[in-house]
Amino acid sequence: MGKELFTVMAVFITLFLFGMFILRAGLLQIGVEKVQTLLLKATDSPWKGLIAGTLITALFQSSSVVMVLLVGLVAAGIVSFRQTIGVILGTNIGSCFTLELVAFQLSDLAVPLLLFGLVLLMFKSAASYTAGCVSFGIGCIFLAMTGLESLADPLASFPVTHHFFQWTNDSHLTGIGVGAIVTTIIQSSTATIGMAMGFIQDQGLSMESGIAIMLGANIGTCLTAYIASIGAGHTARLVAHAHIWLNLLGAVLFYALIPYLADVSYLLAKTASVQLAHASTLYNIACSLLVLPFTAKFAQFVEHVAKG
Repeated sequence: MGKELFTVMAVFITLFLFGMFILRAGLLQIGVEKVQTLLLKATDSPWKGLIAGTLITALFQSSSVVMVLLVGLVAAGIVSFRQTIGVILGTNIGSCFTLELVAFQLSDLAVPLLLFGLVLLMFKSAASYTAGCVSFGIGCIFLAMTGLESLADPLASFPVTHHFFQWTNDSHLTGIGVGAIVTTIIQSSTATIGMAMGFIQDQGLSMESGIAIMLGANIGTCLTAYIASIGAGHTARLVAHAHIWLNLLGAVLFYALIPYLADVSYLLAKTASVQLAHASTLYNIACSLLVLPFTAKFAQFVEHVAKG
């Protein structure tokens, strides 16, 4: 029975990632060249970069896609490393969009969205293909989240799951480590936090542990950009290093504030899953706005550390 439940959980996680892939595939039809043009226009100001990074990441639902584009632009010498800092700050905020969407628990729309998406995909126009992918992808995500939430209670009854949650609930540092490792493996912080939302809804996971996992998930997203920067030159690698340092320093800064962030999230919503989604959004906005006035200093710090 235990193996069957864990197998079903793996299926729902795969369905979530598949939905993210389909959603992204449709949105990418808008054109990478247009996005690169927008990024070029946005990098002349940290504020513009923040807004552009937020919107593009929310659109493509992948901070990794935006980071890889930035690495490519810097490697080609089109923009300087320091011009990318604002966009990097915006990617973390934009990655919260799907979480907020999932948090509204619109699970009843899953099947209609899937069917509507399939119908649109039968047409040959680019607009129909894009809309069909978006509809079908969101339907898959909603369906996967409903499944993960339904599995939370039976999975929590197993001793191994109970010990895992207890282990995570007893140590925020462990929660950060779990979030980072899981996200590094599945390459989706949204999926990692989404799983935490499913279990936190049924009280298996504490809110503070969920926030710790969220902090770790942000760190885990840095792998793709780092891999993309290998062999791209020193300046391009600085982009990946800036992303890593932003999330590491954010986790260090907010580590002691986890209980307070949990208390604030309790005031923002009634259900635990929505509270965690709001906590993730608040954290990423706070980190980005804290660094935004000091983008030049932050860039100097990254350059100094990278030299060492």
